[in-house]
Amino acid sequence: MFPMVEMSRLTVAAPLDSMDDVLAACDALGCVHVQPYEQFEEGIGVGQAAAQEGRGELLTNVRAVRAATSAVNTTGAMPRKQVEAIIDGSFPGRIAKVMEHLRAIDEAQASIQSLAEERDVMARLAPLDLPLELLNGISGLEVLVAETSKASKVRDALGDLAKDCEVLAKDRIVAVACRPDHAPEVQIVLGQLGAKVVQVPAGEGRAGKRVAEAKSNILKLESDIAYNEGNVAAWVEANGRDLVCVHELLERQENLASAPTQMAVADRAFAMDAWIPASRADEVKSALGPHASLVEVEAWDGSHHGHDDHDDHGHGHGPEPPVEFDNPSATKPFELMVDLVGRPSYGAYDPTTLMMFTFPMIFGAILGDWGFGLVIVALAMFLRSKPMAADPVVKNGITILLWMGIWCVLWGFYFAEGFGFVWDNYTWVTYEFTNGNSPLGFLYPDKPVELLSDDFRALIGMNHLTYPLHRASAGHGLEEYVIFSVYLGVIHLLLGFIIGFMNVLKAHGAAAAFFEKGSWILILLGGFMHARLFIAYEGDLFALNVYSAVMLVGILCLIVGLAVYEKFGWAGGIIMGPIETFGLLANTLSYLRVMGVGVAGVKIAEVSISMGWEVMLNQFAAGGIGFLWGAIAFLLFLGIQAFAIALGLLSPSIHAARLHFVEWMGKFHSGSGVPFTPVGGRSIHVEGA
Repeated sequence: MFPMVEMSRLTVAAPLDSMDDVLAACDALGCVHVQPYEQFEEGIGVGQAAAQEGRGELLTNVRAVRAATSAVNTTGAMPRKQVEAIIDGSFPGRIAKVMEHLRAIDEAQASIQSLAEERDVMARLAPLDLPLELLNGISGLEVLVAETSKASKVRDALGDLAKDCEVLAKDRIVAVACRPDHAPEVQIVLGQLGAKVVQVPAGEGRAGKRVAEAKSNILKLESDIAYNEGNVAAWVEANGRDLVCVHELLERQENLASAPTQMAVADRAFAMDAWIPASRADEVKSALGPHASLVEVEAWDGSHHGHDDHDDHGHGHGPEPPVEFDNPSATKPFELMVDLVGRPSYGAYDPTTLMMFTFPMIFGAILGDWGFGLVIVALAMFLRSKPMAADPVVKNGITILLWMGIWCVLWGFYFAEGFGFVWDNYTWVTYEFTNGNSPLGFLYPDKPVELLSDDFRALIGMNHLTYPLHRASAGHGLEEYVIFSVYLGVIHLLLGFIIGFMNVLKAHGAAAAFFEKGSWILILLGGFMHARLFIAYEGDLFALNVYSAVMLVGILCLIVGLAVYEKFGWAGGIIMGPIETFGLLANTLSYLRVMGVGVAGVKIAEVSISMGWEVMLNQFAAGGIGFLWGAIAFLLFLGIQAFAIALGLLSPSIHAARLHFVEWMGKFHSGSGVPFTPVGGRSIHVEGA
């Protein structure tokens, strides 16, 4: 239930001149996570980063090129010796060449921005048809240029002052020439008319000509950008794999060079505190033994935890081990989702495997259309064929998308929904545009079939639980869809509290687990059953029964948990206990978004049928001009369908993620774990020591 790589504490002490050998051995092992030294005792400090032998500038350029391009490695890992030969060979010159193109693109884009600003200003001044040198004023004369919708009224607004000024107004632009001592009065008049002052750029010539010149220069620069972008694309095509591999090796070397800054260093010796997978203890001892005076590996004793952080389960005697996932290959893509909210603390539950089931399942229950699901599956397969899928993170994201599509197809067949149509025989024959049985009628009975026994359906309050389930039709499945959303929330939250209970039980013992998490389980189950009794059987909301008693006991236990185990104090526990109980109610009701968003999606898809598909068929049947209107209706159908698919991919994803990251994982997951990062980095594109 706690699938993490077991870690052991590694302590290494060696002469200072052996540091490079020790780090090289750690890099070759690829499994040593250095714990930064932070005690800073007298006479002991930290080491200095090693020199990069002139590769710092190359790494900076490589990072810039990686950031500016979409280079990928689709061929596979490259031997380290080959990558070193590339770095020592022509690669620095190749990087310098592509950097010239990238700099040219940046400079051209900056120039285009400046020219575009000049073009816009000149376009505003062009109606005046005056030289710029005149608009900038001459000796003894000041020219004020402004833009206003009342340009034609400026002369009248100036009144007697107008006889001492020259006013030229065209369209929305006005220029007023006056003596410097009259300029403040003119500015006041322009302000009263709501005019905005236009700053006239320095230069010569008329604004219209400058506009044409700016447009011409922008076109030339855009051509230069296209030329350089073509060269960059060609460079990436030819050198993309080398770039990715060199980038990884240089990053690893920089990581290795900075490793001494994490170690305790004295005058003649250094010490390294680190973590390693327990299964590789003997291998690590053999590799480091020849270079170090002391190599000691001990199992981490996580039995003594403090209670300062009730969810973190922080280790009270020194740092906590880093976290390395240990999941089957099928579930590994969902580690990406767990990392979005932080790694679980060491020894706590890793929800990756469970999320592989629950996240796409909830997404599918919301979207629930097999047609849209097939589109998502096709999109995932298309993205898999692209070079970007070679990136491990992108590949994991595509796999998650694929699972989302598969679950959407499964739920869609249960709901009998595909592209907004309902495909069971009973519903299909009610469409005006159909005759006979549904093309998918072999999957469904002629009428919805009741599932489970009458007594059990009555027990769970889902009297119309059928196959298929018409989730958006009142009296035919909508009520069951609502109840399903509530049941889903209760079960999902209960599972989260059980996991939290086991986390605390493992870290702090049975008493802490009961009061911190068991109290919530009592509140959830007691409150849910009491609410069900009130709603289904019209009971008294404030009646004392076995369920309400369980809920009250849970609240009392929660107060104890907050006061004693989570250090709120008795006053804080008494105040916060009942308040947080209402938070649990909000968490549970939040799962109604499954029903709300799901039904909204169904109705949007139905609009495409009523406004598009049905109109198209009717117009085609009418003939004549109806073919034109039918074609328009068909385009409308496709447009609404595309909108429904896009919204169906985005909105259910957001809501399914929220239900996991906020409502569910908040019950057991702290996200305080430190990812396991071996010194020298991980080897993905470069193989060998």
